[in-house]
Order: sequence, then C-alpha cells, then structure tokens
Amino acid sequence: MRTFEELIAEAESVSVDGWDFSWLEGRATEERPSWGYQRLLAGRLGATAAALDIQTGGGEVLAGAVRLGGCPPVLAATESWPPNLARATELLHPLGAVVVADPDEPPLPFADEAFDLVSSRHPVRAWWSEIARVLQPGGAYFAQHVGPASAFELVEYFLGPQPEAREGRRPEVEGAEARAAGLEVVDLRSERLRMEFHDIGAVVYFLRKVIDRSGVRILQTRKSREKSGRSGGYLPLSVRAPFIHATVRKAL
Repeated sequence: MRTFEELIAEAESVSVDGWDFSWLEGRATEERPSWGYQRLLAGRLGATAAALDIQTGGGEVLAGAVRLGGCPPVLAATESWPPNLARATELLHPLGAVVVADPDEPPLPFADEAFDLVSSRHPVRAWWSEIARVLQPGGAYFAQHVGPASAFELVEYFLGPQPEAREGRRPEVEGAEARAAGLEVVDLRSERLRMEFHDIGAVVYFLRKVIDRSGVRILQTRKSREKSGRSGGYLPLSVRAPFIHATVRKAL
C-alpha cells in the first residue's frame, strides 16, 4: 500500500489539462444527473444552424455531443485557460468547430444575434446579458451549471466555514438573473448527487483540476492526516455536488 506522501506526490505530478477525469478511475466516483446533458445537447446541435459553446474547457463534452448529433453549419467555442485552448482546438477543429480565446468576461467576441443556440456545461459564471445579446430571437441557451455549495464538505474541511460562498449559484437566483436580461426560463431543475473519494491523491487531483488549476496548497491537504488520525492516505470521503439543468429562450 502506498504512503500518504506517495499518493500526494503522484497527484501533484500529473497533468490537469482539459476536462477528462479518467485519471480518477478506481479512485473516485461521481453520480451523474438523470437528464443526460451531452445526449440532449447532441439532439439540439443536430437541429441548429449556428451554435456557440461558452467556457468549453478541453472541448471533450462538446466533441462528444458533435459526434453523437452532428456538427451544425456554424459552431464556435470559447475558452480562457491556455492549456484547455490547445486541447479544445485539437479535439474540435477536425469536427468543424472554431475555438476562440476569451477571458470569460463580457463582451463575448461575437456579433449581436449571431447564434440560435448557446450552450455551456459548468461555466464559472453565466453573463446573461451577453447570452441574450448573441442569441437570435427564438434562440435558446441550454446548459448544465454547478449548483450551490458543491462539494462544500471538502471545501470547508480545508478552508473553514464559507457562509457567503454557500449562497452562490442558487437556481432561483440564476433564473431571476436570466429573466432580468429579457430571457424566458423554459425549464429549470436541479439534483444533488454524491461524489466519493477513496484516497488522498484523488482529493488533491480533484482540487487541482476543479478549484485551483495552478495547484492546491498541499500543506493544507497534509493537515488532513493529522485531523483524520490516519497513518496512510486511504480515506472513504463522501461529498455532495448539486447540478442545475436550464433551458432559457430569447423571445421572438
């Protein structure tokens, strides 16, 4: 059995580019939302003339949807993080998509009413006024967002209570913000699902990839051995991750 230090060293050394979590196979599990975002997105892409995917990450989810449903005549994707830009370009260009570097802040680098579909999976933030601006009348925003207090059992274990952060990403708030931008909320639902980590290396990898791409402060993670009272690095840890599924439409 590997030691605590060996597990952390391994998790520190591997690449966290892109949005592929296969490194966690056998070391962590995550329940998936019942609606099947990628499958539903594929169906929409097949009936779309011009589509934009915002904050596409490494392009893995969009690429899978294109392979399932086909590529619309116009398909663009934005991403801010350089390693993900390279990965997304590699995956999406052969499928007919253009990948655009964008800082994930307004304005989007596209003309008004350029797309009839805008999509996003797990955006850092939804800029509703910009989504409304680039959507054609009758166009739709189709997304899966991370919900409130995602994996906060883990976050607060290291950082202590985060009461203000717990209030963010609530579906009723995001729905109100979309309506304030002149959009109609057609469908809004949420599920709170289980994630389980089986060793400390999986925790470190997850935090590096999802919360802090530049690298977690490993000294904070090392304290978990003292808190847990364990001599090894294997720990059954269960947390909850909420997800929000939304379909929002721009009025004709």
